[in-house]
Amino acid sequence: MAFSVVLHPAFLLAVLSLRASRSEVLEEPLPLTPEIHKVSFQLKLQEVNLEWTVPALTHEELNMIFQIEISRLNISNTIWVENYSTTVKREEAVRWNWTSDIPLECVKHFIRIRALVDDTKSLPQSSWGNWSSWKEVNAKVSVEPDKSLIFPKDKVLEEGSNVTICLMYGQNVYNVSCKLQDEPIHGEQLDSHVSLLKLNNVVFLSDTGTNINCQATKGPKRIFGTVLFVSKVLEEPKNVSCETRDFKTLDCSWEPGVDTTLTWRKQRFQNYTLCESFSKRCEVSNYRNSYTWQITEGSQEMYNFTLTAENQLRKRSVNINFNLTHRVHPKAPQDVTLKIIGATKANMTWKVHSHGNNYTLLCQVKLQYGGEVIHEHNVSVHMSANYLFSDLDPDTKYKAFVRCASANHFWKWSDWTQKEFSTPETAPSQALDVWRQVWSENGRRIVTLFWKPLLKSQANGKIISYNIVVENEAKPTESEHYCVWAPALSTNLSLDLQPYKIRITANNSMGASPESLMVLSNDSGHEEVKEKTIKGIKDAFNISWEPVSGDTMGYVVDWCAHSQDQRCDLQWKNLGPNTTSTTITSDDFKPGVRYNFRIFERSVEHKARLVEKQRGYTQELAPLVNPKVEIPYSTPNSFVLRWPDYDSDFQAGFIKGYLVYVKSKEMQCNQPWERTLLPDNSVLCKYDINGSETKTLTVENLQPESLYEFFVTPYTSAGPGPNETFTKVTTPDARSHMLLQIILPMTLCVLLSIIVCYWKSQWVKEKCYPDIPNPYKSSILSLIKSKKNPHLIMNVKDCIPDVLEVINKAEGSKTQCVGSGKLHIEDVPTKPPIVPTEKDSSGPVPCIFFENFTYDQSAFDSGSHGLIPGPLKDTAHQLGLLAPPNKFQNVLKNDYMKPLVESPTEETSLIYVSQLASPMCGDKDTLATEPPVPVHGSEYKRQMVVPGSLASPSLKEDNSLTSTVLLGQGEQ
Repeated sequence: MAFSVVLHPAFLLAVLSLRASRSEVLEEPLPLTPEIHKVSFQLKLQEVNLEWTVPALTHEELNMIFQIEISRLNISNTIWVENYSTTVKREEAVRWNWTSDIPLECVKHFIRIRALVDDTKSLPQSSWGNWSSWKEVNAKVSVEPDKSLIFPKDKVLEEGSNVTICLMYGQNVYNVSCKLQDEPIHGEQLDSHVSLLKLNNVVFLSDTGTNINCQATKGPKRIFGTVLFVSKVLEEPKNVSCETRDFKTLDCSWEPGVDTTLTWRKQRFQNYTLCESFSKRCEVSNYRNSYTWQITEGSQEMYNFTLTAENQLRKRSVNINFNLTHRVHPKAPQDVTLKIIGATKANMTWKVHSHGNNYTLLCQVKLQYGGEVIHEHNVSVHMSANYLFSDLDPDTKYKAFVRCASANHFWKWSDWTQKEFSTPETAPSQALDVWRQVWSENGRRIVTLFWKPLLKSQANGKIISYNIVVENEAKPTESEHYCVWAPALSTNLSLDLQPYKIRITANNSMGASPESLMVLSNDSGHEEVKEKTIKGIKDAFNISWEPVSGDTMGYVVDWCAHSQDQRCDLQWKNLGPNTTSTTITSDDFKPGVRYNFRIFERSVEHKARLVEKQRGYTQELAPLVNPKVEIPYSTPNSFVLRWPDYDSDFQAGFIKGYLVYVKSKEMQCNQPWERTLLPDNSVLCKYDINGSETKTLTVENLQPESLYEFFVTPYTSAGPGPNETFTKVTTPDARSHMLLQIILPMTLCVLLSIIVCYWKSQWVKEKCYPDIPNPYKSSILSLIKSKKNPHLIMNVKDCIPDVLEVINKAEGSKTQCVGSGKLHIEDVPTKPPIVPTEKDSSGPVPCIFFENFTYDQSAFDSGSHGLIPGPLKDTAHQLGLLAPPNKFQNVLKNDYMKPLVESPTEETSLIYVSQLASPMCGDKDTLATEPPVPVHGSEYKRQMVVPGSLASPSLKEDNSLTSTVLLGQGEQ
């Protein structure tokens, strides 16, 4: 009984469990098996198209999942498995596409499919259904035994893509190798006559394509291949924008990005389509970066555009939406005019394009001068507006600009509208900044006036000239006016030492500027002040000074911008009365150049007084030039070095001294010389001359007849001057030096004597050899006087001639006198001979000669006149051949007749004949009509004495009379 009670519940539980299990099995739906109806392919796209249905579908439509499996070569080589979800309708086919990674021509593919219900309307399915039967995909391409094929043909793909090239070759072709352009590529063998070339991440090389060439090494060696057209990747449009300028059109623009066009019509340029979602309109643009959309009046304010870029390989889209009133880009203002008001004002007016009275534009106005904006202002505008420019500069060109934008919702400014205008001239408004430079020359002052050009804003027009008025303070009513034409900035004045007032003005076509006054005192240009040395910095000098007086109007610092040039280029700087220091900066300051600064004090009377001078360098350098050394004096034991022409003021630094180097074979350096080494390791003696003023040095303690070499160089704080070659000098020997000391004084004495003799030459000549012989002054008279002979001039008895010449001989009408031999005293007649008259002049005439110690050649050279002997009354006629009669008479009266008058004697009728050679006396008739030419002799040897009444003898043409003095009766 107990057993049955326990067994009964257990049986019931088993039965219930079995019934529940049978219930679950009966409720699960039966699996659905798809049925493939069609398998097709597109070889160009390497695409397989699959089409199937699901029989025994219990519902009108169900959501199902299909699992697709693809095998290559054989059904066991699965290469692709994909789950595809879709909604299946009763009696409708399901379509699916698959793209192969290798060309479909090269290999067979197999495909099958199974399904799984995935819908809440049906009982859930726990497992996949049955597979459909396999379907084969075969392009059925055959290859001849001696040929090869390559797939795909002329494929178009994007840069960065992967591609597989398939090679198919016949039975007689083996070992095919390929190259991409010139680079070899390696493949894998798919079967005995099919191989694959896999290219990953291909790059764009050219829009004409990339070549792949192949060739077999065994079998026919024909080259075959294909072209890959690699395109740039299509980009989505950037910076898409739409705006309106007149509420009639929308101007849309974008940046298209890279061009994906390929040649050979493989791919055209990408096209762009603009679609508006609210109006359902689509428009294709004919341009690559813009499109104009026509607005339908009153249609809408909101716009939602989608811009799509598309090429053969892909599409790219971008979206933009906006309110039309927020995208207003106004047109440029129009009818802009400018009216000039005076020299400093101008009024500008303009109009804008109307968008209704309720639409306000904000316009921006700006004024430009010299490319820079000097004024800006904003103006609200409905239809038209104006703006007044003020505070303009006279005689200035300006550009006025205006542009507008929406005042309510700013989007973009319109384009600028510009207008150029010029203001008229007016008189200069600023006085000239003037300065002067003063120096003395020949008791006068030379004043150079300088002035700086006025600024554009100060000149108020083109400066034509500068007027200068010079007023003498001593004579204020008298002034001088000068005109200097522009663009000159200086002029020279020559003034005396009186104080002056100088007024300078600048002039343009409208008038003159305020005058600049400058006063020159008596001592302007003659101030003597101290000079201070300063040290500059890189491009500047810090200058300071002590104030001099309390009534100053200010200070002026001037300097030359080019200190070492002939052109001074004077610069100056005006400073206030409370300033005692300043910094002078200039781009013209250069290292190694000395600059001289002068500080002037300007009084309230406009007088400038020099108070201090300063000089310095921005940077001192070593001297660039060594002095030219001369040796004015040398001895056996020393020599002197001098360089007086070396100007230390124009060197590259302040000369602190000179270094003198001397070297010789002995190389003995006495104090204060020191032994030193040059950079080339040569040993020599050095002497340091401290100070720039000493330019002479005596080198002592030397050896006679020795060779020395010297070299002189200056030095500054930056170092010594340049190294140059040494100059050689040899000391003289001691004996030649002593001989020179003796010869030099003697030479000086001889030169002094010659100078004195030349100075007294006229006196010596008159004393020793006068031009005209004077018997009275002759030294022979001293002998006569010593004998106290009453005959002052001559007595035949007292003269013993040493030569006798016969002048006249009583042979017919001709008489010859030839001086020869000695005359004895006994042959001389004791009485004076009878002087024949003119009628009887052919008688014999004695000739007596004596020595004359006072005559020499110089008397002849001085121009003594030769006179023909004869009666005194005939002298004039006969002397016409040789000399004028009046001169001859004067000579007789002045020099010779006087002593004869003082000593009357019975022999005063003698005639003195002085000659160089023996005269030949001939017929009177044969006397030459031309004066004979005197024959030079060594000296005057003889003098002959003839009676005064002797007639003139006839002279032959070859005879020469040199000098004859006639003493006749009655002419004493």
